[in-house]
Amino acid sequence: MTPSTASTLIQCLAQYDVSCVFGIPGVHTLELYRHLAGSNIQHITPRHEQGAGFMADGYARVSNKPGVCFIISGPGMTNMITAMAQAWSESIPMLVISSVNSHGNMGSGDGWLHELPNQQALVDGVCAFSHTLHKPSELKQVLARAFAVFNSERPRPVHIEIPINVLSAAYVEKKVIKPINKVLMQNAYSSVASPMLVNQAAQLLIESARPVILAGGGAQHAVKALQALAEQLVAPVIMTVNARGILPTTHPLAVSASASLPAVRALIAQADVVLGVGTEMGTTDYDFFENGQFSISGTFIRIDIDAQQMQRSHQPQLALVGDANATCCGLLDSVLSLENKPETQKYSGQQLSATANNQALESLNAREQHYIQALVCIRESLQNTIIVGDSTQLIYAGNSAFGMNTPGSWFNSAMGFGTLGYALPAAIGAAQAVSGDRQIVAICGDGGLQFCLAELASAIDAKLNLIVIVHENGGYKEINNFMQAKSIEAVGVELMAPDFLAIATAFQWQALRLKSMHAFSRTLQKAAQNNAPTMILIEDALFDEIPS
Repeated sequence: MTPSTASTLIQCLAQYDVSCVFGIPGVHTLELYRHLAGSNIQHITPRHEQGAGFMADGYARVSNKPGVCFIISGPGMTNMITAMAQAWSESIPMLVISSVNSHGNMGSGDGWLHELPNQQALVDGVCAFSHTLHKPSELKQVLARAFAVFNSERPRPVHIEIPINVLSAAYVEKKVIKPINKVLMQNAYSSVASPMLVNQAAQLLIESARPVILAGGGAQHAVKALQALAEQLVAPVIMTVNARGILPTTHPLAVSASASLPAVRALIAQADVVLGVGTEMGTTDYDFFENGQFSISGTFIRIDIDAQQMQRSHQPQLALVGDANATCCGLLDSVLSLENKPETQKYSGQQLSATANNQALESLNAREQHYIQALVCIRESLQNTIIVGDSTQLIYAGNSAFGMNTPGSWFNSAMGFGTLGYALPAAIGAAQAVSGDRQIVAICGDGGLQFCLAELASAIDAKLNLIVIVHENGGYKEINNFMQAKSIEAVGVELMAPDFLAIATAFQWQALRLKSMHAFSRTLQKAAQNNAPTMILIEDALFDEIPS
């Protein structure tokens, strides 16, 4: 039998090392599911398409592979857009494959099922590109384009929509396009900045008396080179939210505090050379309170895969356009090879890193410090854990001054696009990626969790174990605090809280109510030993038990 477009697509995904897809079957995607059933690709069904996108996001972050979604046309895509926008904001690789009405029906205005005036235009603003597959013969080429984006430039979501009539049509190959092995693709496309510019940067850094490194999420795959470079320069490494863990909290040059805090800004301001690596220099990382007081007074060198990003936020004096790891390796080699190194007296990078961390923590209020101590308890009680957060108070505090010991082990939606309802589905995707090798912990507020409660069932369906910590603080507490600070009467922020533990039990989860913070570590360890997903409910008042 001649293969169809749908069957060829499933085969191609397997060749690209896709082992899991997230989606909700619908009448417009039936042909995909006809052939998915006989493949080795696992399918996880969320309870909402937004959940599918968040699951793919969490999966991509932990697996270092793109998260893949199968989405129906119309409402499936409109539900998906928020998750795609979150992934766009965070530079997460995500492949969204959707159906669209058949040729002759799409955009006709005749009222076909799931019809939109222009589905592609609706999605185009939250992805690297959106492509309508008009002919089966285009399939392999557009997939190759998508994986080139994921593996060779700034990763972003890609959307491929396939008309229903094309999904079932016979696949005809006009020219052979073979999937490129991921390792070969990365080697082929990993770009190194100009050697001349790299040598200039090395000279500036070696002559610097007070260098500082700003590391972003794009530096996660450059850990060894970046750490070695920092140690050679004795340079503090200030890590954005997505970079936490690039240097472990025990490393003397690690600064796991936000550049939005005065103590960290002071460290940057006194630097004579600042090296930015894989960071978009975004406002939520460097000016979270939007007071306009972040500045770089020294010479700014910037390494980024995205040439356009060099012209945004803070323009560097020296722009090194290239892959973070490849360019850091070249920069390290150049620093080590320089002759006649000036005997400039280095300042104590270690001492200044410690001072910045301590002062940043002390600048937070008592409750925020209590939240961070709770996060430390999670990190220390559960070995090799990954913490996935929603936009909620514990996470805001952690983004201010909390570090992890491995890269990619702290991520959340409280920065950038700032969605709610992210943590639970993203943690499910992360749990799927680790296959039980690491402990996944999701942290949700009682307001944000209500965006996605039904996804508790998805974890059971997929037979995944994870821990969800619910901070019960009476609704949208962070917004409530902002209203009070601006003398606005609290409206719409104090929410009815359902019996979360009863709901968890109904979804076949283990459910635990924390009685005292003194028992937190013990409760976490007990939850980790359960052979089932576990919810731990913590009432806000319990955080008062933590000593300042």
